[in-house]
Amino acid sequence: MTSTETAGQSGSSSSSPFQQTKTDRDAAPQFVLPLVARIERAEPPARTDALETAARAVLMLLSDERSAGDGEWAEAVRAWQDARIRKVVRRARGAEWRRAEALPGITVSGDRAEVRVYPPVPLDGWPKDLARLQVSGTELDDPKPPEAPAEGLPVLWLNPELQMSAGKEMAQVGHGAQLAWWELSEEERASWRAAGFPLAVRSADRTHWEALTRSGLPVVHDAGFTEIAPGKTVAAEGGSRFCPLPGGRRP
Repeated sequence: MTSTETAGQSGSSSSSPFQQTKTDRDAAPQFVLPLVARIERAEPPARTDALETAARAVLMLLSDERSAGDGEWAEAVRAWQDARIRKVVRRARGAEWRRAEALPGITVSGDRAEVRVYPPVPLDGWPKDLARLQVSGTELDDPKPPEAPAEGLPVLWLNPELQMSAGKEMAQVGHGAQLAWWELSEEERASWRAAGFPLAVRSADRTHWEALTRSGLPVVHDAGFTEIAPGKTVAAEGGSRFCPLPGGRRP
């Protein structure tokens, strides 16, 4: 499973931490948001389940009271968001997972997937028990094609023309969830969180993808440091009940 580096948003301003062009954010101390996926050899989670769980894990970190105000994670979260936005996904199993769970963070569960997210750390300052975990390794698949997203759910749509590892996609949908979060009012955020951050991750067909990227919705632009060339990876489409986004929402 590989990691992502930075991302971008359609129509973003010159101060966006997701832009690919060089900005003052590059001069700031650089942080990364660690995510660890539990992938046991005998019972790995389905790919879509892992992607959706990773996206919700990012939202849980952003909405946690420890990440705001004078919370114990707030300074690290602010420093991370003041620089380039980086997320790295690693995998763990067995004793590795137990050691990873012992570190401060939040574990989010899906159908069978488990993802733990941690407060941001300096690029060269990973905790020892996370730094030793592998980025590459077990790949994930869906036993059968995922069904159409439930009515009214926000959806993170993957670019159908790209081939990415599960870890890379987990980081990308995390970026997409973060862009969506930034678009919402405090009331909309609270409502989405209270419901458990329901969302779906799906691969768009080519026609739908083109429409999404022209709609004004938040779109992630990967900087191309790992796996793929620079370009658009994920579009965030709002739902009718939660996460309403300018430019479109699902009925």
